[in-house]
Amino acid sequence: MPVYSWKGLNTDGKSVTGTRDADGAKALRQALRREGIFITEHREVLAGGQRAAARTSGEKESVFKREIDLAGMLERVRPQEVAAFTRQLATLIKAGIPLAEALGALAEQGENKKFQRVLAEIRQKVNEGGALADALGAHPAIFQDLYTNMVRSGEAAGNLDAVLARLADFLDAQHTLRSKVSSALTYPIIMVVLGTVIMGVLMVVVVPKITSIFQDMGKTLPWNTQLLIFTSELVGSYWWALIILGGLGYWGYRRWSRKPKGRATVDRLRLKLPLIGPLVRYVGVARFARTLATMLAAGVPVLSALEITKKVLNNTVLEKVVEDARDAIREGESIATPLKRSGQFPSLMVHMVSVGERSGQLEAMLENVATAYERDVEGKVARLTTVLSPLLIVCMALAVVFIVFSVLQPIMDMQNFVQ
Repeated sequence: MPVYSWKGLNTDGKSVTGTRDADGAKALRQALRREGIFITEHREVLAGGQRAAARTSGEKESVFKREIDLAGMLERVRPQEVAAFTRQLATLIKAGIPLAEALGALAEQGENKKFQRVLAEIRQKVNEGGALADALGAHPAIFQDLYTNMVRSGEAAGNLDAVLARLADFLDAQHTLRSKVSSALTYPIIMVVLGTVIMGVLMVVVVPKITSIFQDMGKTLPWNTQLLIFTSELVGSYWWALIILGGLGYWGYRRWSRKPKGRATVDRLRLKLPLIGPLVRYVGVARFARTLATMLAAGVPVLSALEITKKVLNNTVLEKVVEDARDAIREGESIATPLKRSGQFPSLMVHMVSVGERSGQLEAMLENVATAYERDVEGKVARLTTVLSPLLIVCMALAVVFIVFSVLQPIMDMQNFVQ
């Protein structure tokens, strides 16, 4: 059954939009007209993509009249929208509403057109008898492996509503952690950008006008003044080349860091950096514990859970440890043993995991680990910003002092020479 994205007017004359499946355009118009909605435009979402054939009501379809929806192409589905959808779907299923009907209701109420079309396609596949996990797996950019595997386990165990509720809690916790880290680092980043702009203006506009006086005198200038003049001329004359070189350098770094060897080197360096290293490690530990606890509680087998958990760590060093742990478990070892042997995970975390395995409460212990290290991440981020902010201010102050001193020193030398 085709799926349509439509726009129309209700009985009050207000513009309304939505997504619905129907046997055809005529059936779609008739169904919405019974609800008091007059369609002004509709698009058919074709199978295998999101190509839409847009036309006004009553108008024959033409290749030359198709509308290119640039906004829809650029629109993306945010993680918080997926989390909200997951929680609402869990609530509807728990209330006894059939899955297809729940998906249809959520698709119609959403404001994100791209997400509406995706949910309409998922509903269509579910209506055709497909599993929800398979329908979600067709959109890996929105629903990752962790999501689809948990849904698959919930469908198999018959507790899909509970699994979706736990998954929504997990997505909310991950989003909260990312938001705290990002918001804490926003101020230092803004300071770096503003400081760079200010220094650039000084070097290009202010310094050349002052230092030109010294150059006309023909006297030997101090080394710091010569360095200032050289830097000012370099930035003022070849700023375009510096931008190109900076862009090429960044592009080269990104390309190198995406290769296995380069990424491994960068990840090892991140873990060894002062202040940054402990933060990266604790974020990885919190993700590992929270993800593994969520998947084990949903009934996902431990080997599959570790394979998926490995992908959310975003650090090849920690990923290798989890991969070794999975191989060790396959050979009969516990989870805690290879984690301890690696030396990459904190000893307290390893001890808590070991206790959880022996007591049969691994999921609960991992939840406690995740909560504890997420709290530690907040503290480390606060300390990092506390150190970075004055450090950046001091660096900017030193740069300004260097410029002022380099300008004033020749003037003071001239006065001494005259006296």
